[in-house]
This record gives sequence, C-alpha cells and structure tokens, in this order.
Amino acid sequence: MPLARNLADATIVITGASSGIGTATAYSLARCGSTVVLAARTEPALREVARHCRELGGRTLVVPTDVTDADAMRRLAATAVAEFGRIDAWINNAAVGTIGLFDEIPVAEFRRVLDVNLLGTANGIRAALPHLSAAGGGVVVNNASVLAEVAMPYQSPYNAAKHGVRGLSDTVRQELRATGRGSVSICTVLPATIDTPFFRHAANHSGRQVLPPPPVYPPEVVAETIVRLLRRPRREAYAGGAARLIGMQWRLAPALAERVLGWYGRYTQFGPPPTADTTGNVFRADAAATAEGGWHGRRRQLVRMSAAFGLAAAGTAVGTVAALARRLTR
Repeated sequence: MPLARNLADATIVITGASSGIGTATAYSLARCGSTVVLAARTEPALREVARHCRELGGRTLVVPTDVTDADAMRRLAATAVAEFGRIDAWINNAAVGTIGLFDEIPVAEFRRVLDVNLLGTANGIRAALPHLSAAGGGVVVNNASVLAEVAMPYQSPYNAAKHGVRGLSDTVRQELRATGRGSVSICTVLPATIDTPFFRHAANHSGRQVLPPPPVYPPEVVAETIVRLLRRPRREAYAGGAARLIGMQWRLAPALAERVLGWYGRYTQFGPPPTADTTGNVFRADAAATAEGGWHGRRRQLVRMSAAFGLAAAGTAVGTVAALARRLTR
C-alpha cells in the first residue's frame, strides 16, 4: 500500500482537528511532511492549527465542516482531491459528550452525541472510500476510545456511540475484504483518558464539575498511535497503557470489571463545586486550537494509577484462573 512506509507525500483528512487529539495528530503529521486537510466546525481555530502545521513543515487546507452533514462530508473529500489530487488517509476524530445520569440527559443531547460520534464517523467512511480506492488504497482511522470496549457510568450516549464506532469499523473491514477492496484498511484506535479540552467542553447535567478519570495521558500518545497505524495499518490499537489493562480486565472478568469501573467512574469523574447544567459544545462550535486540556495535575497520577490497574488486572487474572480450576475439578 502506498501509505505503509512513507507519510511525507500523503494527503490526510482529519475531522475534529480544531482541538485535542485532532490538533495533536495534525502537528505530528505535519512534522512528517504530510499534507493535512483540517475539518471541524470552528474555522478560526482551524486556521490557527493550520498556521502551526505550516511552521512544522506540512502543507494544509482548512475546510470548515459539520460531520453530521453527509453532503458536507462529501464536499470535504471532493475539496481535498481537487486541491491535492488524492486522499491517502482519513481520520475520523470529531466527538462531543454529555455527562449525567441516563434518565437525566436531554433526549436532544443524547441524539446529537450519536449523530456526531457515530453517524459522523459513518459519514466520514462513506465520503473517504471512493477516493481511497481511486488512489489505489489507503487507511481510515476511527477514534473510538477505550469506552468502545468497556463502559463508564454517567456517559451513556458516548459509550453507546463509541461501541457503535467499533462495530461499524469491524463490519466495513469485513465488507471491504469480501468485495476485493482490501487495499483500504479500516483501523480503530482505543485511547485511555486523554488530556484534551473534551471534559471542559462536554455538556454537563451532573451538578458537579466534570474531571477526567485518571490516569490521564497527553494527546501526543494518541497522535503517535495514529501515525503508527497510518504507516503500518492493523485492525485495532490501544493508546495509553491503562486502556489495554482495562480492556484485558473486561474480557477476563466482565461482571467484576463492570462493577469496579462503575465505582471508579462515580468517584473520579467529578469535583466538589456545584455546577449549573450546560449544553457545552454539543450544539455550538467551541474550540481554541489547543491540543491539551490543562489537566496536568491529574497526569501526575498516571504512574500510581497505572500500577493500581496493573494490580487489579493481575487480581482479575488470578480470580479467573481460580474459577476455571474450580469448574474443572467438579
């Protein structure tokens, strides 16, 4: 595949490029010499990201786009091809969130999270496929979160959407192979908690300040994972060691892991100050061209919390082996 070794001449579309993981990925690709086509709702932020990408050595194109608009996504793809002649990769990264109990989240917000996070990804894949095939192959990377594999309380629409993204990725991958279009790779990245503006921008109906549950990794961890997938595609990749450990616990002992993560989510996602309800950036564009969210203090818990997850994973494995041994001896 033309993208498997060299990104210097690649044209890559990134949705959700105006902040967070999208911004960090754009910077990483610009350092590789890639041409990055930046899409999001906030044009001023996109132009600031584009300016820095050019300083890093990449070519850029800014195309303000709402991923929920399928026609706009097709125009995004057509604009990239008209400007640069081809698309070699497409990164579906745009996401919004709303925090609160399932039965207290407004229906309109729940639907909007699904529209952006799941249908926006579907719109991206649909827009990218014909151009990737025309280029002789390429890569789609879907940012799904570790919450595509596990679940965290107070994030029901986000959990549902990200589980859908993972299932969609698997299905499209199967269909491409079955129809002889295996030159297009569909990859899914599953990050742990990342230090981005996401938690400040999320809608909030919890009555408390929203905090990222530690350990919190810098956005560059995900950007580097995405770059590796573009160079050497594979079906899935975790970003952040905690994501891999949580996923392993969920597979080995799902009922126990569900209870532990339920407790963990309840006590780590919220700060003490009371907070009024807000719709965040679910319906309105709000980005400031920053990759990081300013959660440096919670990053310092990374080593301690990773060790705790490691011990929990070991305990889960021991418990699972013991349970299997008891069954075999009956």
